[in-house]
Amino acid sequence: MTRTLRCAIVGTGAIAAAHARGIAAHPSAELVAVTDLSRDRADAFAAEVGGAAVYDTLEELLEAQHPDVVHVCTPPVAHRDQTLAAFAAGAHVVVEKPPAPSLVELDEMRAAAAAAGRQLAVVFQQRTGTAAAHVRSLLQDGRLGRPLLAVCETLWYRDQAYFDVPWRGKWETEGGGTTLGHGIHQLDLLAFLLGDWASVQGRLWRLDRETQTEDASTATIVFADGVVAQVVTSAVSPRETSSIRIDTQKATVTVDHLYGHGHENWRITPAPGFEGEAEDWALPEHEERSDHAPLLRDVFDALLTDAPLPPTADEPARSFELVAAIYASAAADGAAITTADLASHPTHRAGFASPVFDQRPIPD
Repeated sequence: MTRTLRCAIVGTGAIAAAHARGIAAHPSAELVAVTDLSRDRADAFAAEVGGAAVYDTLEELLEAQHPDVVHVCTPPVAHRDQTLAAFAAGAHVVVEKPPAPSLVELDEMRAAAAAAGRQLAVVFQQRTGTAAAHVRSLLQDGRLGRPLLAVCETLWYRDQAYFDVPWRGKWETEGGGTTLGHGIHQLDLLAFLLGDWASVQGRLWRLDRETQTEDASTATIVFADGVVAQVVTSAVSPRETSSIRIDTQKATVTVDHLYGHGHENWRITPAPGFEGEAEDWALPEHEERSDHAPLLRDVFDALLTDAPLPPTADEPARSFELVAAIYASAAADGAAITTADLASHPTHRAGFASPVFDQRPIPD
């Protein structure tokens, strides 16, 4: 590995700017090349970020630049092929969520990483920040007692124009609806805090948007240690919020934010009789907010030292499996889906296309 990680970005849409900032913020990383289906968009992006080389295709970029890290910032349907091409060229991959349209494709991506001796990091930036790390430590150490009950809400608003983008709202190109595209962020943070899951019961709803996929979903998750979580995901909620609440034997932990969180978004409320322990639960004095930059910093540091990926970027399949289980359960009329079901069923890992249960049919 070179002392400076030479990075390339595939796909120069809105999220690519966050990757460019994260690359620029690291003292041992530089953005050397970009590519996009639109040459004009790629040229404009390269000019904004300091003049990275522009290529018409990923293949041309890989052959000319031999980057150390490829950042995949394209729609999900393209992730598998682009990731496999990057691994074949000897690069590590940082891929935006969702990492693929199916667990089968993610399995192929992970196998290709192992075969190439490269790392596959998936961007779930909600795991980052000093508050999330601190709360995870409190839960894992048992200092808050045993977790009992959780609520996870992703209540966002996307108007019809959002779904009118050609690749959105279609099973074959986006892979799923708001559960996969939006709810996966908070589901990932929930699983980051609570660990492995055991079973899922889910429902999909299309309430107001003209789309093949769902614009809302509901689910109940039972985690491996017995925690029961109620999950609601929506793209039709005007007052937007992203929230997690975890009730433990000693306290209630909450984080209420929208697209990113800092210490002010977290609260730990002691149960009656445990007020004297609250001082030991206080958030650290140093604050780092959730963002792409700390995630990329931790990933780059690991790559530069040949270390395993950090907890903020490992376990690429955990929250993806939760999402897959919600879709699988919905397709089975709300039946419980276990981890064993998801691992062995002939179709659950192949894609998420499911019947959507309309509460209010959309007029023709």
